Amino acid sequence: MEYGICNLAMAPLRAQPSERAEQVSQILFGEAFEIMEWNGQWARVITAFDGYEGWLNKLLFKTLEQASYQSLIENPATFTIHPVTQARKRTDDSMVYLPFGSSLSFLKGTIVDIADDAFEIMTEIGEQPDFEAIAKSFLNTPYLWGGRTHFGIDCSGFTQAVMRTQNILLKRDAYMQAEQGNTVDFLQEAKLGDLAFFDNDEGRIVHVGIMLNNEQIIHASGKVRIDTIDNQGIYAADQKKYTHKLRIIKRLF
Repeated sequence: MEYGICNLAMAPLRAQPSERAEQVSQILFGEAFEIMEWNGQWARVITAFDGYEGWLNKLLFKTLEQASYQSLIENPATFTIHPVTQARKRTDDSMVYLPFGSSLSFLKGTIVDIADDAFEIMTEIGEQPDFEAIAKSFLNTPYLWGGRTHFGIDCSGFTQAVMRTQNILLKRDAYMQAEQGNTVDFLQEAKLGDLAFFDNDEGRIVHVGIMLNNEQIIHASGKVRIDTIDNQGIYAADQKKYTHKLRIIKRLF
């Protein structure tokens, strides 16, 4: 088995081995993965963080020894909590701007060693802000299919990133996340941190957001926004209509 680790700020994970293929997710700095097969310069990988599968260009990562990969699995890395964390690549003094949720793998002091690269973390890691503040820090982030950062994020990427700060590891897609946690029977019982899921006309879960209370939800739809919610679903006041049909509410902490 081969292993790899992302040594760039972010690498797009694609549905097929092509730059033109759909981005299904992103692998952030310091995140590791198993390499399942090769197709030219493309590797089909499964991420260690959430078990997600896709294709990654070999120019976007470094290979990793099995012992190092196993060490990361057994000792999860600290991850960044600022929208942007500055890191200086020591081999050439160039800067890398790490997004929220980047893994500071193999961190010693302020130095992250990834294969033959060493990065000095220039931004103070700092204390973690409270849950609601983290969620609201994403407000106005544009919707991006497969996105996981403040510069573009999708609905399940948003919930996954925010819940991770509570040491809750969500799966990648909304329908997968809907299988986790315990059901909240009534909307009136919902509280901060509960996840609300929404389905389409065929009954498939297609959207997820984070409840701020039993009347408001923060979610990525066009952009990360706060809307009202009732038993029918999400009501967008600016559009004067319901945009998502409520299916189920889940509690994870």
